[in-house]
Amino acid sequence: MLLLSLAAVMLSKALRYAGLLPAQELTDFDAFHIAGRMVWRGDIAQAYHLPALLEAQQALTGDQAFLPWTYPPPFNLVVAALAPLPIGLAYLVFAGATLAAYLLVLRRIAGPLFATVIVALAPALFVAVAGGQNGFLTGTLIGLASLGLLGERTLAGLPLGLMVIKPHLAVGLAVGALVLRRWRCLALVAATAALALALSTAVLGPAIWPAFLGGVDEAKAFLAAGAYPLFRMVSVYAWLRSLDLPAALALAAQGATAVAVLGLIPLALWKGIPRRQVVGLAVLASLFVSPYAYDYDLPLYGVALALLLPDLLRQARRGETLVLLGLGWIVGGYGLAATPLHGGLDGTALTFPVGISLAAPPFLLLLALIWRILRREQAATTTVTAAVGTGVGPAGPVPA
Repeated sequence: MLLLSLAAVMLSKALRYAGLLPAQELTDFDAFHIAGRMVWRGDIAQAYHLPALLEAQQALTGDQAFLPWTYPPPFNLVVAALAPLPIGLAYLVFAGATLAAYLLVLRRIAGPLFATVIVALAPALFVAVAGGQNGFLTGTLIGLASLGLLGERTLAGLPLGLMVIKPHLAVGLAVGALVLRRWRCLALVAATAALALALSTAVLGPAIWPAFLGGVDEAKAFLAAGAYPLFRMVSVYAWLRSLDLPAALALAAQGATAVAVLGLIPLALWKGIPRRQVVGLAVLASLFVSPYAYDYDLPLYGVALALLLPDLLRQARRGETLVLLGLGWIVGGYGLAATPLHGGLDGTALTFPVGISLAAPPFLLLLALIWRILRREQAATTTVTAAVGTGVGPAGPVPA
């Protein structure tokens, strides 16, 4: 029923794009389609400068919205492939294909727990479908890389290298590959990323890089000013900044959180936690790295949950299982529930009624609970192993 509902939302959005249902404000997929059309027009470098982008939005759609373009140049090649299609069809192709790929990868990882993962991830799935964002694409790439790391395959570096389109979401898994000493995999990551960067430079021209770096600087200024919809973000930075704490303090807290969470990956390996759990924690850790982390990036949480859920269900108490589900729904659904309460931008104005971002605290609690349950599972395994090694079980000596 959830998957059918996702399909209905997707069809509804496509019909809106086609003009068969009432129109809507510009959303993330509009930004993708606009940027793709700018690639074909030869002025994609202008997309990284907001005033020029607003002019292009007005010329191409007759509307404007605060949707700064900050994606690395290789992603421009992805959106350029969609631009020749009418926007409704382009949305169906992109959202439908990436959702299908994501569900297939998730099914491969989760096995018989696939339906459970889908229920736990439901709010995030609806967010990603409604916005037409690239969360299913990045989730598919990270899922394929995770499967490759579990199978000790060098080709895991290919999808991980393609995460150059959104590199901050690959940091945790890159650290995981490093601590697992997958040197050939990391070499392929570097080669794939370098090839993607070279291809985008050849197609778009060297001038794309100064434009991209300028766009990143603009985005930093917008983030510090609170211009983005912080209530849609899941980062510690967004939480603290939405409480009117200084940007520098919020950024320092974000950095400390990122270092601490990434530190769980080598700590897990050092404590002898199974490789599947190490990879799952590495995927989850990526969502705590960047201050610019949105609820539509949470398909990565689905990959992490699919990897960790067998062990979590084996060791979690019933109440803890319900808390895991509830916290996941709060993290994924808060932005969705809060969106109707907040207005959009007025023309080209850069002020935004951000509201309070409340996803980060339950997300941190979710991570802490997962770590606690996994450590309990590891302690139980260690106890059993020690008992077998000494020939003594819970009820006495182990028979010969």
